[in-house]
Amino acid sequence: MTSMVPGLDLRLGNVLFDVWLVSRAATARITEALREAGLDADEFAIYSVLASTNGMTPTELAHWMAAPATTVSSYVKRFTRRGHVEQVDNESDRRSYLIRLTNAGRAVHQAAGLLFLPLLDEVNRRLGPQLPDTHTRLGGLHQALTADVDSI
Repeated sequence: MTSMVPGLDLRLGNVLFDVWLVSRAATARITEALREAGLDADEFAIYSVLASTNGMTPTELAHWMAAPATTVSSYVKRFTRRGHVEQVDNESDRRSYLIRLTNAGRAVHQAAGLLFLPLLDEVNRRLGPQLPDTHTRLGGLHQALTADVDSI
């Protein structure tokens, strides 16, 4: 890993700091790649999870995002103003509702996906034979970070 600051070693031996650096770099690259579609990296991730379902509750989305309900509420309001999500009745729990992509939201997500794929292909190519192991290790790290504190 190289630094723009001479003498600064970005490998500080701290896995959480390393993950933060990778996350920031990935967010910047994805946001730049998606600029033309009008989504940033976080929005694309949320649209992607919504596109893979027929709707999810705000609580489910907050859990998936590891974010507070207020953050989810802010995103849902923004996406609703854009006409990209709708709130529909939750048949399995009348006290709740589901957030679902509209046709316009699916179209924007699809356009963003076409812009995202070349970046994904580039990163996969650069990782080469390390790709499967990297993916597995990141999954393990995610499990470690999201595990119930009592089970650690």
